[in-house]
Amino acid sequence: MRRLLGALSWLPALPLLSMGLPGAAGVAHAQDLYPSKPVRFVNNFPPGGPSDILARSVAQVLQGELKQPFVVENKPGAAGNLGAGAVARSPADGYTVLFGIDTTFTVNPHLYASMPFQPGEMKPLMILATSGLLVGVNPATGIGSMADLLARAKAKTLNFSSAGSGSPGHIAVESFRRATGATLNNVPYKGSSPAATAVVAGEVDGGMLATPALLPFVKAGRVKALAVTGAQRSTLLPEVPTVTELGFKALEHEVLYVAMVPAATPEPVQRVLERAMADALARPEVRARLAALDMRPDGAVGAAAAQRMAALSERYRQLIAAAGIRAD
Repeated sequence: MRRLLGALSWLPALPLLSMGLPGAAGVAHAQDLYPSKPVRFVNNFPPGGPSDILARSVAQVLQGELKQPFVVENKPGAAGNLGAGAVARSPADGYTVLFGIDTTFTVNPHLYASMPFQPGEMKPLMILATSGLLVGVNPATGIGSMADLLARAKAKTLNFSSAGSGSPGHIAVESFRRATGATLNNVPYKGSSPAATAVVAGEVDGGMLATPALLPFVKAGRVKALAVTGAQRSTLLPEVPTVTELGFKALEHEVLYVAMVPAATPEPVQRVLERAMADALARPEVRARLAALDMRPDGAVGAAAAQRMAALSERYRQLIAAAGIRAD
């Protein structure tokens, strides 16, 4: 019941039905004035990563459109919990927005014994983009396909790197284990880059990682790409099939790149941000940056965004409980 209430707390409040209702004029006035000062985009991961680049791309457009500075501030740590906690504690006025990925809200609450925020304290403003992961192995393993991977992982334990415990790659590995009965051992690293390097160096057999992290090594023949976990093929590696195409539908896995705000943020202020962000996602230069990161624009807002995240949260809750995953 507590998780259901947390999921429902993401659903947007019903708008005022009449401008004659108490407080309605003040809300409309706030919308007219917003933004009247700089807006802070908090990215809860290190600079240079996909969510950071997305935040800066959107900030650039909004700064020109809404005529106020939009400043990106990085607050990494604890798998995104530190930055999210800072935003949850900020005033609910639209001047502090979190840019990150869904796992901070769909995985971490089930992984960490204590959290600096509760899921119900924040809600999704928009699902900006999605991306799948790339399943890649070191060529020295002799694994040439997903079928080979499954057969080998049923015969012996394989080590797969991830960007850390509870990261999308770790969750994807656990999904593979649960769906197939294969034995994959998660080896956490501090980020996608060292996790990808571990595959190339032969420290691990493979990894399920963000495509840009593995792409240079795939192009150089130092990593064998087996499949992508997204619903569609990657535009960066269009020749690589999806897991669903290969008959592994249960392994389909996508990362949601989300903008989150404190739950009490006024609806009119949210609408201003939503419209401006939708415009940013439609810009050719922003779409080009997303494509280079293997990200697809999304744009879901309100109840649709909240319901998707609530469904993922329940899926990952079951997976984490079954696998007995704990934070490092």
